[in-house]
Amino acid sequence: MGFGMGFSMFSVMFFLIFGFVIVMFIVTAVKGIGTWHKNNNSPRLTVEATVVSKRQNVDVHHHPNGGDANHNTGDNNAMHTTTSTTYYVTFQVASGDRMELHVSGREYGMLVEGDFGELTFQGTRYLGFERRGSKAAYYDRPDDGGERQR
Repeated sequence: MGFGMGFSMFSVMFFLIFGFVIVMFIVTAVKGIGTWHKNNNSPRLTVEATVVSKRQNVDVHHHPNGGDANHNTGDNNAMHTTTSTTYYVTFQVASGDRMELHVSGREYGMLVEGDFGELTFQGTRYLGFERRGSKAAYYDRPDDGGERQR
């Protein structure tokens, strides 16, 4: 096996991996555009719903701090951390079906498990929730100095 054989294997592997990355990028973009298109073509619906759960997904990324082109700052432990949080709320409609929708941090903070009201959505896109009341407030309200049993 000479130098020429090793070089051609590297070239083949390089282009296969590069091609795979490009294909994955295209597939991800097409799926995102497809979801966007499907949501736009879905009807806007407003239904009675109850907030049944909430969750958040926190992504943490560590990056080396500035320095030169090789990120040499003189301090081997110099790192910069960034986080991003995605918020989700699960609603249950009268039929018993549940749907988890991505919401803003502001909406997430305003909603409480047990809230009920009118949910407006379009496909998988959350558009709003008009709160009519809260089952949680009923159960957590002391009536005679004690807490109600759930």
